[in-house]
Amino acid sequence: MNILITSAASDLAQRLASALSNEHQIRLTDLIDVETDFEFVRSDLGHGDETNQLVKGMDAIIHLAQLSPSTLKESDQPENLEIDFQTRCTYNLLMAASAEKVPHAIYASTLHLFDQHDEDWTVTESWRPRPTTDVPILSRHLGEFTCREFAREGRINLTVLRLGSLITADEATNQSFDSAWLEVDDAVHAFECALKSSPARWAIFHIQSEFPNSRFSVGRAKSALKYNPQFMNE
Repeated sequence: MNILITSAASDLAQRLASALSNEHQIRLTDLIDVETDFEFVRSDLGHGDETNQLVKGMDAIIHLAQLSPSTLKESDQPENLEIDFQTRCTYNLLMAASAEKVPHAIYASTLHLFDQHDEDWTVTESWRPRPTTDVPILSRHLGEFTCREFAREGRINLTVLRLGSLITADEATNQSFDSAWLEVDDAVHAFECALKSSPARWAIFHIQSEFPNSRFSVGRAKSALKYNPQFMNE
């Protein structure tokens, strides 16, 4: 498959590109220039032909939707920029994908949409999100709504992966346990599973590593996507 991955400056994008490149053709994109061995196209994800050309010929899009720290630092209005990126830029990306008949897009959301629920509760996809007014979290909630509208109108198949708190195995050994941890290799595996599955018009999956006292149920992802997390906190 030809796969476009956004937010190329992020560690997750680079790990995904490396993992997927054995079987797929990878194109990376970001709002800033990124040095990479993979094909890279800088894009503002604007409402124009440039975005259509970015997605043309793609079989799938992985929209990590993560602004680089440098982009946020240089902005006079970082909160407005974050909301704009998750809504307008996501809209532009999906509009172009629909026009170019890209069949499947995967949007990376967050399990922090449920931070206001009691930590002792095991939360599933059927629970209603309760996002805080913290802009990085609220903006992802708005991003999900943007995706949902495209799926509702039947323009493109949309898969939403709500990711836990990303961490590497080495980092986990030196930090207090977090019941929403998602080890980065498990995160990469989840995207691989979503790409291999037969996409539904609209589907949401909770993605975290699985261990005793996990905060979120990953049963739906294990059943529908064959997600099989390997990380165990010791």
